[in-house]
Amino acid sequence: MFTLAEVASLSDIQPTYRILKPWWDVFMDYLAVVMLMVAIFAGTMQLTKDQVVCLPVLQSTVNSKVQPDTAGKADFPTVETTTGQEEASMRTVSFGSAPTVTPDILLSRATSSQYQSTEPSQEPKKEQKDSSGRKTNLDFQQYVFINQMCYHLALPWYSKYFPYLVLIHTIILIVSSNFWFKYPKTCSKIEHFVSILGKCFESPWTTKALSETACEDSEENKQRLTGAQSLPKYVSTSSDEGSPSASTPMITKSGFKFSADKPMIEIPSVTILDKKDGEQAKALFEKVRKFRAHVEDSDLIYKLYVGQTVIKTVKFIFILCYTANFVNTISFEHICNPKVEHLIGYTQFECTHNMAYMLKKLLISYISLICVYGFICLYTLFWLFRIPLKEYSFEKVREESSFSDIPDVKNDFAFLLHMVDQYDQLYSKRFGVFLSEVSENKLRGISLNHEWTYEKLRQHVSRNAQDKQELHLFMLSGVPDAVFDLTDLDVLKLELIPEAKITAKISQMTNLQELHLYHCPAKVEQTAFSFLRDHLRCLHVKFTDVAEIPAWVYLLKTLRELYLIGNLNSENNKMIGLESLRELRHLKILHVKSNLTKIPPNITDVAPHLTKLVIHNDGTKLVVLNSLKKMTNVAELELQNCELERIPHAIFSLSNLQELDLKSNSIRTIEEIISFQHLKRLTCLKLWHNKIVSIPSSITHVKNLESLYLSNNKLETLPAAVFSLQKLRCLDVSYNSIAVIPVEIGLLQNLQHFHITGNKVDVLPKQLFKCVKLRTLSLGQNCITSIPDKVSQLLQLTYLELKGNCLDRLPATLGQCQLLRKSGLIVEDHLFDTLPSEVKEVLNQDTSIPFANGI
Repeated sequence: MFTLAEVASLSDIQPTYRILKPWWDVFMDYLAVVMLMVAIFAGTMQLTKDQVVCLPVLQSTVNSKVQPDTAGKADFPTVETTTGQEEASMRTVSFGSAPTVTPDILLSRATSSQYQSTEPSQEPKKEQKDSSGRKTNLDFQQYVFINQMCYHLALPWYSKYFPYLVLIHTIILIVSSNFWFKYPKTCSKIEHFVSILGKCFESPWTTKALSETACEDSEENKQRLTGAQSLPKYVSTSSDEGSPSASTPMITKSGFKFSADKPMIEIPSVTILDKKDGEQAKALFEKVRKFRAHVEDSDLIYKLYVGQTVIKTVKFIFILCYTANFVNTISFEHICNPKVEHLIGYTQFECTHNMAYMLKKLLISYISLICVYGFICLYTLFWLFRIPLKEYSFEKVREESSFSDIPDVKNDFAFLLHMVDQYDQLYSKRFGVFLSEVSENKLRGISLNHEWTYEKLRQHVSRNAQDKQELHLFMLSGVPDAVFDLTDLDVLKLELIPEAKITAKISQMTNLQELHLYHCPAKVEQTAFSFLRDHLRCLHVKFTDVAEIPAWVYLLKTLRELYLIGNLNSENNKMIGLESLRELRHLKILHVKSNLTKIPPNITDVAPHLTKLVIHNDGTKLVVLNSLKKMTNVAELELQNCELERIPHAIFSLSNLQELDLKSNSIRTIEEIISFQHLKRLTCLKLWHNKIVSIPSSITHVKNLESLYLSNNKLETLPAAVFSLQKLRCLDVSYNSIAVIPVEIGLLQNLQHFHITGNKVDVLPKQLFKCVKLRTLSLGQNCITSIPDKVSQLLQLTYLELKGNCLDRLPATLGQCQLLRKSGLIVEDHLFDTLPSEVKEVLNQDTSIPFANGI
């Protein structure tokens, strides 16, 4: 027989799981233990003291059939001796030397095991003197035999197996109550939940951090607590519901309360937060987020708990139904007909069961316990189906704290929180704070401010190409407060900071004029917005979804430059509209890098004052360009990588256009170039990185052209019409297939920059060196075999590229190019060594002062 402790271990669970045990589960566990004690007590009594004592029923029919030798044995009867107590009253019957039986007279148990060994002549007197009942003709072994037979035949089965049935039923109930703690698919979730819940409850860093965040005024509280604009709010630390432990630091049980009616006088002191604790808190928020995503997908725990409760209820009904029928079957007296007359000589026996009264009392006690157990099961089912346990709302926590974004949860996550509430609602209140993004951001902000101090930020400040002080923050949890103390900062770049918040302290940064928001939907306070609206001049916004563009961007009245980089085209080629740009009244430059199929109509809102429009597509064909006609004041227009095949006609309506850049398109012919004659102000035309095969002679009509870029095309010749553009200062025809430089190039007396790198030129015409204003001459990667001595006529030359040709020497007259220095001479080292030493000495001279004067 196993001990009570061994059986009770079936219901033993980890102490940490007790928070998931409501009062009814705890009460049922205690009832199960009591039922175990009943079963073990009854079993012990049955094994040690359970006896059935039987005596034959003496009948006349039996007496007539007694054999003579049996009658002779009656002079020496064997009386059964038992270890049990005598429980029946003795009835005295007188008899002679032979056993005479009176019908229907029953014999009680013998109280003596002594044999009558007196002499025959004295036997009648002895019998009459010592006899306490009627004698039978059975010996001891026969009594033992008949007792065993009648125990199994006459005794009801329930009287014999009652302890074992109680034990089996109780074990089943115990297993049913705790199966959800043992089943692998639910045990792992429960263990993870309890672990996270305990860490949220006991984390000292979290307690201190939440205390600090509760002291800060939130915008939501300002709106909710009307009439308290100037009244400071503090954390209410009243512990109305008590604290679980005085030694364990925890947040107050009543949650976070901002009180405007009874403000505290003292402000909690700022806590120095440990970096290690901060990292643990961040990890805790991540665990809560992942656990929620994992557990909310299913309701297995809920179904399993409902299932085991239904099983216990059905088990209770079954036990009650069949047990109640056996209460009356437990009796002290039983009639036994063993059918062993050939062995004993009697057909009927009357037996007594000495454990009957005890078993009956234990059975009634067991029925009472099982009834209480069943009613609790019914209450549990009522609780399970009374409210939707697969939904859990933190409405009360949201009302008591500043964290109004705590989400409601569902499925197994909701059910576990409902179970915890039955233990102590303080757990779910504290746990709810860790589901709040606002809470997480505040905690991250505290940790961020301790990590990114003013000194550390100052070390990251650098100077950009425009010689402006610039700070670039990348992948932080927020914007450190110390950033706004860098009052001399000119450019601020925030990249991949999803929870960036610009506070009122930005008004200290009086030099700030340029802001970059790369995948950073920053939020601004009202005071901060007012400052940015009046001071910000340049804004760069990079986004994946147009919703990432902060709404306040469209209200920056003094903004002059706006750069938008992101997707503005949906999968079905429908335009993703920007919000109205009408408020950007001073916007001059608009740069859009996206995948447009047409120019956004909202751009026309700023058309009257827009001077520069740049559209960089990712290869998506820009089809509709009619909106360009409305931008009459645009001076610079760039349409790059838009898959244009011809020059758009809408461009010819831009009377104020000065510079046109159609880089990286698919333009093959530029016959429409004659229409540029109506654009009197056009001075710069960039048609580079296209597929242009030839330049039409009509280009001569664009008389005001000063810069012409035709590099990276498929040109084979340069028409003479190009050299009729007398105002041309820059000509770039690099990386084509041009073999000859026309002699008409000498007509370009104002030419300052000529690039013909990457072609097939083998001879340089002497007329080229009549362009005495040349400062830059790029002749690299051609087939040139010699450089004429007339290169010395280029007195303003500062840059000469000759690398990648077929030269064997350099002319010594290079030394007469007064502004040319070795740094501006791009040539192979062995060719440079062919120059005379005095020329090399001149080229190696310091260039700082002459170069500056030349420029």
